[in-house]
Amino acid sequence: MNVTIVGLGAPGLVNCPESSLALIRGREVRAYEVGKATLLALEGIGASVVPDSDFVVVEGHPMQHRGLLESLAESTLTLVPGPAHVFGHETFVGLEGVVRLVDRLLGPGGCPWDQAQTHESLKPHLIEESYELLDAIDLGDRDKLCEELGDVLLQPVLHAQIAARNGGFDTRDVADALIAKLVRRHPHVFGDVDANDAETVLRNWDRIKKSEGGEEKSILAGVPRSLPALLRALQVSKRAARVGFEWPNLESVLEKVDEERAELAEAIASGEQGRIAAELGDLLFTLVNVARWCKVDPEDALRAMLDRFTRRFQHMESLAGRPLAELGPQEWDDLWNASKSAVG
Repeated sequence: MNVTIVGLGAPGLVNCPESSLALIRGREVRAYEVGKATLLALEGIGASVVPDSDFVVVEGHPMQHRGLLESLAESTLTLVPGPAHVFGHETFVGLEGVVRLVDRLLGPGGCPWDQAQTHESLKPHLIEESYELLDAIDLGDRDKLCEELGDVLLQPVLHAQIAARNGGFDTRDVADALIAKLVRRHPHVFGDVDANDAETVLRNWDRIKKSEGGEEKSILAGVPRSLPALLRALQVSKRAARVGFEWPNLESVLEKVDEERAELAEAIASGEQGRIAAELGDLLFTLVNVARWCKVDPEDALRAMLDRFTRRFQHMESLAGRPLAELGPQEWDDLWNASKSAVG
């Protein structure tokens, strides 16, 4: 038996604080007392407590938690201190702690702001937190990424617990529905369907999604209209292409760009605003298809371009020495070229 205990005393889990983190067979678990039993909230391992007893069931095997180290004779068990957040008599740990904390905020004696929220009022917060997460990803900052993932995680927990307090679903219902959906849409993992590449997986996913609900749906039905336009255009073009609505090669897409540009020029010459808007939309959608063929996310590409433009323009402002509105065309060109060389 190979047992290592770091920062905790024998005999084992029964006396471990709620902040204990355990590694069993290489997987993280949380150990904390529930009544007379110690519950192991395991990630990826089924666990349950036998009520009013000294037993915990791990992977279908009952074991006395008072002698848990001996019961895991064939395993390597490592105990190390884990994070816990203790406020008076309340302790919040892990995902379950997040749910309990949100429920506490929404309940009696909780937070007036949280209690005033609805599904509708939280919509802008989900969008804002999602974009802050994107910024953290673009920055490559792991600590910031962890923080922003937590901020995004808060949103579905808030929605679920608000629903639960109104007699609807809760976080467990959300998780159960997600598990059922993922299993159903991964028959190549949980069934006997073959899928040896990502494209086959996506085609199967679309087919299964289309058939859900007992009726045939458009392949484009699942693309939300509220998506940012570039992202929606990319998703629409991807789905259409997966069922065969596609150009034979990139050169054909570039030819379509030339065609749409010429039609836009004709519309501009006509002076008809509605026609101009329509042709400009056609050209933008075709450019999104160019991006797709080149395996470039147009949203990311435009965001990166705006970051570059912002850096260059702000550098120009610092170099100008006088109000920008007073600059002449040549001065603009000189400053722009200097900024490109200086900040990229």
